[in-house]
Amino acid sequence: MNFYTCFDNQGEVIARCQTSQEIEVLRRMGRPIKEVKEMRREESIVCSLTGSPSDFNMDY
Repeated sequence: MNFYTCFDNQGEVIARCQTSQEIEVLRRMGRPIKEVKEMRREESIVCSLTGSPSDFNMDY
């Protein structure tokens, strides 16, 4: 399972997403996503064990 971290222009984390479709939804909503990085395997495992990536996305 892959997770992605989305960053704004200042390099701040603005969302964590599980699919590229979720990233596109955020872009259509107007979120200022400048960069998307795939999380390392260790980070993805922790993310999947501690909750849904959408828990971090306040707009969902």
